[in-house]
Amino acid sequence: MTAPTPSRPDLPGYGIAPPDGGEGLLPWSWAEERLAASHGYWVATARPDGRPHATPVWAVWFDGAVWFSTGSRTAKARNLATDPRCTITTESSTEAVVVEGTTTLVDPHPQAVASAYEAKYSMGFPPGEPLYRVAPDRAFAFIDEGDRFTATATRWVFT
Repeated sequence: MTAPTPSRPDLPGYGIAPPDGGEGLLPWSWAEERLAASHGYWVATARPDGRPHATPVWAVWFDGAVWFSTGSRTAKARNLATDPRCTITTESSTEAVVVEGTTTLVDPHPQAVASAYEAKYSMGFPPGEPLYRVAPDRAFAFIDEGDRFTATATRWVFT
């Protein structure tokens, strides 16, 4: 995957620094490090009636995407069957990474992804349950320590 070009997000009223101001834009490698290191992630989906649904999951960042599994009868699985778009965040709000993308249901489970998951959590994906791959369409990250938020807020758009 080619690294996306960073830019500043448009957040009126937050005092976000200009593209060449503050500490500078965060490199995509910074976001990838946090995506790989996060133990837990939050997945947000939309219910068929439009109401939001957010829930924690275990996942791995592998080959430019977030991979997670869930029970086939869970609310998030039902929601993704209707609308495959979702948002996934790392567990840290201090060094946050937010990924927006569209899920792809993957079957069979790739052995390399299953091995990465097992190495991270000392257990495999739930047998017989769906595996989702979420490649980023957009991502947003920042460092929320002192006044660093306005100087580090970064957005990436993937093509």
